[in-house]
Amino acid sequence: MGFDYFMNPFAEWIGWFPKHYSREERVLVHKLDFLILVFACLSTWANNLDVYAIYNAYVSGMSDDLNLYGNRLVYLNAVYWVGTIVFQIPSNLVITIVPAEYFIPACEIMWGMFTLGTAFVKNYEQLLVMRFFVGVTSTPCWIGNAHIINTWYRRQELGKRNAIYYNTYPLGSMFTGYLQNACLTLDGVGGLQGWRWLFIICTIITIPISFVGMIFYPNVPDKCKSRWLTPAEKELARKRLLDEGFAPSRGITRSTLKRVFTAWPTWVFFFLANMFWQTPYPSTTPYLLWLADKYPGEENYNFINNLSTVSYAISIMSAMFFAFYSDWRGNRWDSLLMAGVVVVVCNAMLLAWNIPSGAKYFAFIALGFCNGPINLIIAWFAESLSYDLEVRAVSLAFLNMGYCIIQLVTPLTAWQTVDAPRFYAGYIWVVCLSVAQVLMIPLPIYLERRDKRLGLHQAETDLIVASAAGLDEVSKDVAGGDESFSSREKKMESDVKVSALS
Repeated sequence: MGFDYFMNPFAEWIGWFPKHYSREERVLVHKLDFLILVFACLSTWANNLDVYAIYNAYVSGMSDDLNLYGNRLVYLNAVYWVGTIVFQIPSNLVITIVPAEYFIPACEIMWGMFTLGTAFVKNYEQLLVMRFFVGVTSTPCWIGNAHIINTWYRRQELGKRNAIYYNTYPLGSMFTGYLQNACLTLDGVGGLQGWRWLFIICTIITIPISFVGMIFYPNVPDKCKSRWLTPAEKELARKRLLDEGFAPSRGITRSTLKRVFTAWPTWVFFFLANMFWQTPYPSTTPYLLWLADKYPGEENYNFINNLSTVSYAISIMSAMFFAFYSDWRGNRWDSLLMAGVVVVVCNAMLLAWNIPSGAKYFAFIALGFCNGPINLIIAWFAESLSYDLEVRAVSLAFLNMGYCIIQLVTPLTAWQTVDAPRFYAGYIWVVCLSVAQVLMIPLPIYLERRDKRLGLHQAETDLIVASAAGLDEVSKDVAGGDESFSSREKKMESDVKVSALS
């Protein structure tokens, strides 16, 4: 009796995979979960730990020790995002060429060393330098891991895996608060303040995780050389994706960027995703700074750090609930619509501001709850670009670059530290976005149904089905380069359009 003998009944019961899967496919899915999700989640958890430690350190003595007056915390946040923006699209272009099992772990080692450097800075200027390079080197983490996850799983599996991956964010933020409390007990040890120990311990956690990636992490299915998967399992992994309509890699060609910027999901999800990612923001730093204002004094550091984790904890439960629900429903939009309505109400409450403290607690925590389903946008986005892996990789980086730019700009304008805890401009901003995102949800639904009705991308689908059936001629065309693929693709697309018109 193997591991799958015990796991399969439970996995079927919770809907981890459909009941019709063969034993071979179930074993493969269990292996993929171990090889991909373990490192991706640990890596992103450590990344969140390192990146957001600065906020817990800020309210735990760092602001006084380094004289971080005025908007200096905002500027530290800005320089981090500048570093991330610079390397966003280049990172996901590189990951389609350089093996992901080496590229992402190598970057993790580098950001770990810059995190260690943060523990020994002497002034604000040195801290700015460390934050910039943490931003540059940590870029491949979320965006690269998200790309790998969304290239291995079937549609009925994507929601749950994206939710598990997403949960590393709130877990990292929660753990930072708990870790900071523990580090306060180290205050003075080795002549270092407690907040400096936070960055040292973060580094000790981060570096070993990179070696997990080098040993276990696979690349995308078409370039997988993992020793942990048999040749038959690698072939099964490719075939089941082809059966789902997920195209194999074409490689980076001259037409890649053209395909990126002419595909409607690039633009529609760019705006939709970046609105959804912004609107629950008050449940993070604004909530922490409101608590710091409400409970001032060094004696409340532990209480503030612990209470700030509640919104993260509830987002974890929310993410898993909506992931299972959306996979069961077979769509993502209704979960996002439910979350969007709640976000509108909560941000409107915080904009009003002059409400009881209990109502503010509810609004902040409910926004944390709405953080859960927003990760489904990535699954929805990946499904909408199933026909082109390279476009999916670069467009995902483009989406995330928009998020990084907003994270850079809005704290400098709408969420300035000097406006804490009221943040009047910030709440006007998120209320407007909250309404816009709800109104925009029907657009991708309409476009997907239109494409299906008109048979658009049928050429890509025909090629995928043909590849799955083992037609060597088509496989050679795809592997042979952009010219042969494009000629066949154009012919098939014209046939489809003629058929549709008739």
